[in-house]
Amino acid sequence: MPLQNRVDPFGAIHAVPERGLFTGNRGIIHDPATRTLLKKRWALQAWIICVCQFRDVRREPMGRNRRTDDDLGGKAGWTELFFLDEVTALAAGHRPCFFCQRERARDFVDRFGQAFGIAEPRAPQVDKRLHKERLASGGKRPAVAIDALARLPDGAMIEACGNAYALHHGKALRWAFAGYGPPTGLDRFEDETLVLLTPGTTLAVLRHGFQPMWHPSAKA
Repeated sequence: MPLQNRVDPFGAIHAVPERGLFTGNRGIIHDPATRTLLKKRWALQAWIICVCQFRDVRREPMGRNRRTDDDLGGKAGWTELFFLDEVTALAAGHRPCFFCQRERARDFVDRFGQAFGIAEPRAPQVDKRLHKERLASGGKRPAVAIDALARLPDGAMIEACGNAYALHHGKALRWAFAGYGPPTGLDRFEDETLVLLTPGTTLAVLRHGFQPMWHPSAKA
């Protein structure tokens, strides 16, 4: 049985076989005894994106990954979540981790500062803004007009007819846990109600040049 630890662009967490390119977390939100999620879907405002392989670290997903001297079984540690790619994680409201992706995290925060005129930006400032915007933490997403799609940055994600689409080189790629579908023209959404999924803060960072990492299916 797959564990419930795979995140979609809406920020919801599912149990599916596909794992994706990136992991990350929102704090401790699982029971290590049953390896199931708790009712809460975050424990921290810092929702991060991590690489799946870092140094020689080995973890048991949703297990006991924080060792203690007085508890041979260990404690939960953070809850491992997985994303198809960085584009997906950004849409869900996560940002790069300063521990395993320091350069990318610094790049993201610096561009956040450029976007909002903050001379010395810090990660908690990013997290505070994102937490108000994430769908999974109660944020709202604005509607977007069809003629505004072409002005959105590459890596932005939208919802149309209940499906998520990523914008890539002037085309839309339908998202799925296993990868992206073939590119389609933006005119196909002419009569659809469109909603932005990627938080406004992250859109501003993308507009200021942050380059998200894509699943290979986006370039197939």
